[in-house]
Amino acid sequence: MEAINYNQQELMVVNAARLLKDHDTVFVGVGIPNLACNLAMRTHAPNLQMIYEAGVIGAQPSRLPLSIGDPSLVTGSTSVCSMYDIFTLYLQRGNVDVGFLGGAQIDQFGNINATVIGDYQNPKVRLPGSGGSMEIAAWANRCYIITPHQKRRFPARVDFHTSIGFLTGGNARTSTGVRGGGPQAVVTNLGILKPDENGELVLAAIHPGVNFEDAQANTGWALKKSADCQPTSPPDREELRILREELDPGRIYI
Repeated sequence: MEAINYNQQELMVVNAARLLKDHDTVFVGVGIPNLACNLAMRTHAPNLQMIYEAGVIGAQPSRLPLSIGDPSLVTGSTSVCSMYDIFTLYLQRGNVDVGFLGGAQIDQFGNINATVIGDYQNPKVRLPGSGGSMEIAAWANRCYIITPHQKRRFPARVDFHTSIGFLTGGNARTSTGVRGGGPQAVVTNLGILKPDENGELVLAAIHPGVNFEDAQANTGWALKKSADCQPTSPPDREELRILREELDPGRIYI
């Protein structure tokens, strides 16, 4: 049988899509998370409900949206409301199952930095900041993070806490009073990290052709491997067809 060729972006999209469940309500942005949600909807989760930060609920975009305010999101949607309503009446009330996040840094306990690299007062790089990610990380029932697996992106501690993970581990997150479940998986081009009982990210699954040493070399702390760490299944032909022909034919993200 002819081998199936795919790139790292396609690998991350497919594995992120597989984490979603039918009937999930997902707070999603553009880019890789958007592709993952639309792929899930076209495969195993036809009843997925997508919410966009600008105020669109039940979006069914006919093409790849260019931003969270793209008019293509409105056509066929269930409802359009204000950004305030999205955050207060849906997210903070517990009506969002999944939040998809990214960031410049993700640390040992799933905290996210999207604000500055280096000291806050004299940063090496100033980043875009939180947007809605701080609220999503705090209040979504579960969060998934998608990012390339590079050592500079996975320090032991983030330079700035933009979005809450499990802080320093243990009960540190729950003691703040936030209701959301926190990051449940970090999907990278090397594998999938998941929190252990203490909230520390450990290697829970590994992609084909990758070994533990590859993951450790690209992680800024002494990475642990879960006892049931398993290889992921590579993308299948139908998943790749949908990605390449229907969702991102211009190869903007893949």
